[in-house]
Amino acid sequence: MNTFRLLVVFSSFFLLNKTYAQADCILGVGLTNDSIISDVFQLNEMQHEKLVSFSAELKYRNDLLNNELQNVKSRHPQSNVKELSQLADKYKSVMDSMARVQTMIDKRMLTLFNSKQYELYRNLCKEASRSPFIVTPTIYSDSTNNENR
Repeated sequence: MNTFRLLVVFSSFFLLNKTYAQADCILGVGLTNDSIISDVFQLNEMQHEKLVSFSAELKYRNDLLNNELQNVKSRHPQSNVKELSQLADKYKSVMDSMARVQTMIDKRMLTLFNSKQYELYRNLCKEASRSPFIVTPTIYSDSTNNENR
């Protein structure tokens, strides 16, 4: 009977974990073609310029991190299990840095979205069963003038 209870508890844990643990909904600046993001979210000229700039920044930062990965791989000893484990930890650390950079760049771009663009992003995330980044959209003066008419 105790085995059955333990099985039920573990099964419940895994089901709940899958239900509530959604992956982040990345915008994909630097990964997705800039023109696709620009077209989907109907970016204005300033937003498009920032998107291009953010994409270039992400590429530059990832190039540095890729060089770091190559250095770790080529310079770290790999002759026993302990050294391989240390190599894996260093590799994971650099990969985590890449994910943090992507998140930072995406959030920067999302803060430039107006409320309608941000709502579209949130809806697309919902459809993909992903957790959107929470940011405060920008209120543009030309948007408020149109809404008051």
